[in-house]
Amino acid sequence: MTSTEEFTEFAAGAAPRLRRTAFLLCGDWHAAEDLAQATLAKMFVSWRRVRRQDAVYAYASRTLVNTYLADRRRHRARELLAGWLPEPAAAPDTPELRMVVLDALATLPPRARVVVVMRYWADMSVEQVADLLGCSTGNVKSQAARGLDKLRIVLSGAGVAERGTDQPGAGGRG
Repeated sequence: MTSTEEFTEFAAGAAPRLRRTAFLLCGDWHAAEDLAQATLAKMFVSWRRVRRQDAVYAYASRTLVNTYLADRRRHRARELLAGWLPEPAAAPDTPELRMVVLDALATLPPRARVVVVMRYWADMSVEQVADLLGCSTGNVKSQAARGLDKLRIVLSGAGVAERGTDQPGAGGRG
């Protein structure tokens, strides 16, 4: 199997996951598609070096986050986030709650948003997120705490109640 065929196989398997993570980072399916494509393009360029390592998915996540953060720095003043999506990706169980949570995520600064998404959606450890962002674990913990505090404030203002500890699935991942 050639390296191009190996990359094609990897890209076919990783693209949906990259798109979902990118959507949580940027809040727009079209931008998420562009972000995932840019990530795969960057990975293709360095595929011969990357494929020898056992951490191609970690490399893909790091490339995705770095691409997102670089894009946010470039487009910070030009972008205006809308409170609606042009088309739904899938029929969620509660679309209203999904929109409220996505709007709340959009209020976070880019690095805090990366920390919250990677910690609590991608289920990465503090150490993995710190390695991904190239910062200390303490920085990740403080970014996560501040981000979650801001999300609680925004979501409570939107009328979304937190789960109580007596309800199923209420335990946090800490």
